[in-house]
Amino acid sequence: MSAVNKTKFNPAVFFLTGIPGKEDVHLWISIPFCLVYVTSIVGNSLILFVIKTDPSLHEPMYILLSMLAVTDLGLSITTIPTILGIYLFNSREISLNACFTQMFFIHFLAKIESAMLLMMAFDRFIAICNPLRYASILTLPRLAKMGSVFVLRGVAVTLPFPLLLKRFQYCRANVLSHSYCLHQDVMKVACADITVNNIYGLFVTLITVWLDSLLIFLSYMMILNAVLSITSHMECLRALNTCVSHLCAVLVFYIPEFSLTLIHRFWKSSSPLLQILLGYIYLLGPPL
Repeated sequence: MSAVNKTKFNPAVFFLTGIPGKEDVHLWISIPFCLVYVTSIVGNSLILFVIKTDPSLHEPMYILLSMLAVTDLGLSITTIPTILGIYLFNSREISLNACFTQMFFIHFLAKIESAMLLMMAFDRFIAICNPLRYASILTLPRLAKMGSVFVLRGVAVTLPFPLLLKRFQYCRANVLSHSYCLHQDVMKVACADITVNNIYGLFVTLITVWLDSLLIFLSYMMILNAVLSITSHMECLRALNTCVSHLCAVLVFYIPEFSLTLIHRFWKSSSPLLQILLGYIYLLGPPL
């Protein structure tokens, strides 16, 4: 009986979720995920190869782009294999340790992605608002130091996630609502008071993703102010054109992130399908 109780209260595995009710077409659903995986890996690898082999691209803007590509490769490798396992082989089980490891890397890389987008916004701000000092401000050693600080920030704020969850027992249905492990998803199946996890998760979101997005917004307000002061219409459009691709990347990353965070914490009655789709866009959209 004690062994039964121990199994009940300390499940060895979690069960990941595909798209509920669509099990009969999982093989067809796997096709776009395979295409996304191949495109993300090949595309970001090609970016890294071109930047590495072309000395003329060893400049801050392209160094930041290569750092973003490395982050996106990490996100793709961390998440898509488990997604494909569900749709191709119906492999839904994931051990606690594997789940916590995946959770750490997903949240860590998401924080790095946010930081890279912030650094790229800073790059655009300096290039447009203070072009004469661009080369002296954004030196490669300074970029390396900024990148190191953001990596340390990511590790520091993400490491407590699996550590906080390891102390829990799990006595509820250990079925997760996504095809991968997220902190806000795993903590819901714990049979314990998760107030600390809720508060800490919200705190981390505020000091990383929300703070980064606020700084990006402020930088673009200053960029817009500087661009509007340019008398030449063509020069104005040329300056704005250098920001378009970065703005698209910001929107693709932050809109699903904010939506998923708000749904998980404040709109628990939302459609499971909406959560699943936003989760896929949030993690697979930026690398693609």
